[in-house]
Amino acid sequence: MSGLRAALFFMRSRFSILFAALSLAIPGGSLAADNNNAVAIEALSRLKDVDLDANPPVKNAVLRIVESTKGTAQFVELVRDFKLKGQDAALLEYAMAHPSESAAADAVRLLMENKSDALIEKTLKGSDANKLIEPLGNTGEKQIVPYLLPLLTDASRDLTVRQRALRSLVQVQDGASELLKLAKNEKLPADLKLVASSELNNARWAAIKSEAALVLPPPQGQNAEPLPSISELMKRTGDPQRGAEIFQSPQVACASCHQVNGKGIDFGPKLSEIGTKLGKDALYASILDPNAGISFGYETWQLELKNGDEGYGLIASETESELMIKSAGGILTRFKKSDVVKREKLATSTMPSGLQQAMTVQQLVDLIEYLTTLKKAVE
Repeated sequence: MSGLRAALFFMRSRFSILFAALSLAIPGGSLAADNNNAVAIEALSRLKDVDLDANPPVKNAVLRIVESTKGTAQFVELVRDFKLKGQDAALLEYAMAHPSESAAADAVRLLMENKSDALIEKTLKGSDANKLIEPLGNTGEKQIVPYLLPLLTDASRDLTVRQRALRSLVQVQDGASELLKLAKNEKLPADLKLVASSELNNARWAAIKSEAALVLPPPQGQNAEPLPSISELMKRTGDPQRGAEIFQSPQVACASCHQVNGKGIDFGPKLSEIGTKLGKDALYASILDPNAGISFGYETWQLELKNGDEGYGLIASETESELMIKSAGGILTRFKKSDVVKREKLATSTMPSGLQQAMTVQQLVDLIEYLTTLKKAVE
């Protein structure tokens, strides 16, 4: 058999595989069956070097099977392997539906390769931004920096969006460098400093890590030991029963300011359903940096009185002539407005900073584990 005849025979054999796959994709056939899909995808995987534009039957087969696999990792692989265009919307949908999967990162890489800036930026401006931020970070590509960096300083965006953008940025060296630059120039928002410190002090780049220790020193735990990053703490498993004991303990004294199911002092926010409202990352942040996210209605006020005394605490109620201030321990004090020279809302929380210094790292993990169990009862 001549070389030319052998080549033609080989090509016919390869295309016979493809046409077998094509038969599965005929409307009304058995394409929905998982085993048929697997055969079709396997056939196509052996033909990914084929010029689709020069082979219309092959192209039709590929497009049929691509359509049938939308929403799966195989869809992303086929789009990547056959360099298909016009699939950006479906790639985005897959990445947002499966943000933590490797295929989601591949889908976002394809979007960036396709220069789909407008689609990415539009999504990041919308309510589904969080679903795209994680796979952007997982790409490990420096191209993500221009997309995510503006989110950090956009005060109109939700804190969770900005925190997630920060965590994705520090997965690439350029992003970590830009974040450190914001901190050095005092342009990093206060409510992001704890997370930034936690992440940058555990960065894998020695120069960035060293500089972060000076610019954003990490919070200290018991015996002045630096705490692990919040990301690392979230991976650890706690004991909620021990956490409940720590919550009630005199050295941490959470119950002296918070109620759980009616037990404790009514001063700070009630925590009976805190596990429904906040994730672990936000719970850690609320303890390690209580000033970063003060709940509405729990702002701290300081009063200056005519006689030189001061009032300090939360505004429990207010009338035309009187202010009632609630101080630590749930103590209520009335002040006549005519006696108040000045009142000022403070940027600091009534919750004390440094609570983690009264606990070992494991005790902190146990406490957070307990708080995550405090959820709204299912009706």
